[in-house]
Order: sequence, then C-alpha cells, then structure tokens
Amino acid sequence: MVQPPGRRSLPDWRSGLPEDLLESIGKRLASGHDAAAFRSACSPWRAAVPFAIFGPLLLLPFDADSDRVGFYCVSEKKVFSKTLPDVRGKVPCGSSCGWLALMDEAAAVTLLNPFAGAGAGAGAGARRIELPPAGEHVAAASSSEPVYKVHGRWVLRSTDDYGGDIDAGRVIKLQDMRDVFFREIVLSAPPDAGSECVAMAMLGCSTEVAFCRVGVDNAWTLLDTKLDFSVASIVHCQDKFLAIDYTGEISVFSSNAGAWTLLPSLSPPAGLCHRSYLESNGELHIVGAMVSTSHETQTFTYSSAIYACNLHDRTPEWSRVKDIGDQTLFVSKHFNGSFSGTSVSEYKENTIYFSEPLYGDPYDMVHRLEIVDVVTGRSEVKPVHEKMQGSEILGWIRPNLWKGENLLGFLLLENL
Repeated sequence: MVQPPGRRSLPDWRSGLPEDLLESIGKRLASGHDAAAFRSACSPWRAAVPFAIFGPLLLLPFDADSDRVGFYCVSEKKVFSKTLPDVRGKVPCGSSCGWLALMDEAAAVTLLNPFAGAGAGAGAGARRIELPPAGEHVAAASSSEPVYKVHGRWVLRSTDDYGGDIDAGRVIKLQDMRDVFFREIVLSAPPDAGSECVAMAMLGCSTEVAFCRVGVDNAWTLLDTKLDFSVASIVHCQDKFLAIDYTGEISVFSSNAGAWTLLPSLSPPAGLCHRSYLESNGELHIVGAMVSTSHETQTFTYSSAIYACNLHDRTPEWSRVKDIGDQTLFVSKHFNGSFSGTSVSEYKENTIYFSEPLYGDPYDMVHRLEIVDVVTGRSEVKPVHEKMQGSEILGWIRPNLWKGENLLGFLLLENL
C-alpha cells in the first residue's frame, strides 16, 4: 500500500518484538488494568502476560435492590464498581473459579462471571449460566421444618413436638434463602473452560449435599456424606470434592462410585480454630489459628498456622507448613472459597491474606484485612478503605479471563 506523501508507516509492534522483551515488559506492568490492556493487543502480547498477573479482588457486600457490585483491589488500594443487572433480586451463595453463584427467592440459581462479556449459556465467553432451581427434596434435606411452595413462593411452617402446624407459615425472604436452601456452591472448574463442570452445594443445615453437572442436569441430586455432623465446608482439591463438618471430619466424594468415603485419619490438628481449607500446589491445606489464653489477665493471643496433606497418600496425615515459598494464600471468612497462587502485583509472597481479621471487633464497622507473614508469624490488621463501612466482606474472587474478549469486563470496572 502506497503511503501518502510525508507520512511514515508505523512499525508493527504486535509481531516485531522478541518474546523475552515482551515478558520483561509484562513483569513491569503496574496494575491489573495495565495488564488487561497489554493482553488485549494481540496473541503474542497476551501470551507474554499469564492469567496469574490478575491478582484477586475483594468482593464487597451488595444490595439486592441494586445492580451495582463493588470490588476492592489491594494492590492499587482502590474500590471499583461494576453494573451487573443479573445480581438484582438475588443473594450470593458462593464464589468459585472466578464465578459468583446467585440465588433468588424462587431458589433459582445463576452462575455469573462478573468479568466476562454479555453471553449467556454454557461455553466459552459465557457470562451467565442458569443452574437447576432447588426443589422440595432439597428443602426437606436442608431444613428441620417443613417447607412448601405456595403460589410460586417458598413458605416455612413451624411445627410442634407432635408434628402439628403452629402457624400458617411464613414466606421465606431473600436474606433467609441460604439458611433453607444452598448455603454455598462450589465449582470443580470454570463452567466456560470447555471441560466438565460440577456444582456441589452445601445445604443450610444437613449432612447431605446436592450436586449437578452444569449444562447437563436439569435437577439437583442429593448425596449422603456419611458425616456425623452438618457439613460446614466444601472444597475441590486434587480433582475430588471434600465435605468437612463442624468438627473437622472429612469425607471424600468418588465420582466413579458416586458415593462419599470418610477419612478418619484426617481429624484437624488439636487446638486449631477458625479453620479454612484450600488446595495449594496440589495438596490440601488447612489454615487456622492457635489460641493461647491467660486466666489471670482474662486475655488471649493467637498465631496463624498452616498444615498440609496429600490425599493420594495411603494414610493422609497433616504436617505443619512454616514456609510456602513464592505462594500467597487468600482466605475468605464469609465464603469458604479460599485459594492460593504465585505472588503477583503488590501481594507479598509467603503470606496469608485474610478477607477479615480472625478475631475482629464485632462493633468495628470498618472493613479490615489481616495479613500474616508465614515465616515469622507476625500479623498486621489494616483498614481496606477509609470510606468503606458495613457488613463483612463476602470474600476473595479471582478474575476469570479465559478469552481475550472477556477482558472488556475487567477494563470496564469504574473507579469509585
């Protein structure tokens, strides 16, 4: 093509830069926004900046009457918001693999990728995927009191010791839906990644769980975990689902047998409180606090502790971990969806980031983070944002940007 007189042709920056130079530039990008813009240029530039550069964000509480969702970026010390019409009229019931699980008053469940485009349905580029709604069999397994659907609304009826109705029942409000149906939903994989995705749901109060295959099943299937106490946490680790009860006992789900098996050797370490479970470097990890009390001064102190085990061992056992190298652990308090990753951006390596302090002041309305140095055990509690006040942070969410076009959602975050 002939260039107009006096006009020079621009160099092709997309394919003319060496791979090692692109990688060097990528490592110097100051923020996730810069990384997203860099990756959107072309395939070679996208390959030079891995997904790990997108550090996790804190998902802030949102109003069911609004379509605005807030995120806090620790590395940039900024609050961003995004307009997401799909969250209106729904309550969050999980954050897994970069997707939110949302439930409405009819117990219908939606998976939402807040950083994707506008596509719907399973498959690459999807933003919203509908899961089967909960039925009466789920309510019966989750609630100790009878639950019925009347004129499209769920009603909870109180009964006496003889099974008789005490009242005509009350309509279950949106804020109470997690107590009756799905308390938390955990995914085996991102539902738009092209592989099978299974959703496993922890119920309100039950030793049973519910599961469905995303895009395949049209109803939830109940499974007995064989635990003695109600399930308190569900974790996907080493291609297996784990159900953990309130005492720390663990049951493992075998997809081949379609049943759960108890792991009696994996009782939690003695004295470990505020336990959270996650997978890191292919092993199951448990993060918690060791508490020491003084009866004389009526005070207590605590230090964070990490234990790990390999589920493939013949007899899995917990072993203390005092150094996690270049890894960073992100532990959510409200949701159990904790995870790890190679340290990125401004996050420190060999560090635990708790979405809320383990022992915070219940009357302190300022959002705070607790950051723990794994090697020294030193803990630092710092406010997330001076203007942020309210209820607990929902937890960490890791942007799921599987396709280049999905970066648009990340770039459209609005600075508050």
